[in-house]
Amino acid sequence: MERIVTDPHHIATLSRVYSRLGWCGFWAQLIVGSLPVLLMGYLFAFARTPGPRVGFVLVEYLSFASLLALAFTTFWAFGYTKLAKKLLTPEPYVTYRKLVRSAWMGGVISIVGMVFSLTIMLIEVSHLLFYFLSAPQGGVPVIQTTGTESASWVSAVDMLSLMALVLTLITELLFLVFSQYLLYRSLAAAAGSPDETVPPTE
Repeated sequence: MERIVTDPHHIATLSRVYSRLGWCGFWAQLIVGSLPVLLMGYLFAFARTPGPRVGFVLVEYLSFASLLALAFTTFWAFGYTKLAKKLLTPEPYVTYRKLVRSAWMGGVISIVGMVFSLTIMLIEVSHLLFYFLSAPQGGVPVIQTTGTESASWVSAVDMLSLMALVLTLITELLFLVFSQYLLYRSLAAAAGSPDETVPPTE
């Protein structure tokens, strides 16, 4: 037995909220999220310089997984707008369970993407910290390419990678906030709705 959304006030309110936050999340991730994609594309296509940081396969795989999660949450935000339209159609009725599951899944995917991004940032920052601690503490040159230490230099490419990760994390956090708010509104509407259920199928 599933409770269906038939109350006119709940339908109008939930449709408006899902449509508004769905479009806000979609365009925010499409605009802000395109920046880390462009930065990562530039990094992998044009900035592959020799050194120990290049070829760290785990970071590349995690970066790709983080971008996939970002693309999925963008698609999921667009799904919120489609769900808002379905709420306004007379039949078939949308159940509260479907609303809650949709918002919950959006939050889970955004959390997974954030875990990927935070793991990459931890690895990258730890690697950079190791380089800086191994250098003379009186001052650290931006580029160090002389002598036997030419394989352990740090350049602006490393900052480019971290900037892409920060932007990705911001978009994932924003979508998580939107999804949690939609989850809250769906649960609140379900708790205050009349007891209307979908009869079980034979």
